[in-house]
Amino acid sequence: MPLIQVTIIEGRTLEQKNSFFEKVTAVAVETLNVKEAQVRVVINEVPATHWAIGGVSKANIDANK
Repeated sequence: MPLIQVTIIEGRTLEQKNSFFEKVTAVAVETLNVKEAQVRVVINEVPATHWAIGGVSKANIDANK
């Protein structure tokens, strides 16, 4: 039973996340030879203030654009 976890910055819509779930599940079914019901997908959402790129938070990067 595959468990696929992804960490993303908050802000994606429910529709985007649902599409991600469907497409990642389809790839797992195709490549790992498992049934859809066996695939688990977890999204961990992180606030932009808790995500740093090059030592600067994503929130600060966005604020300075």
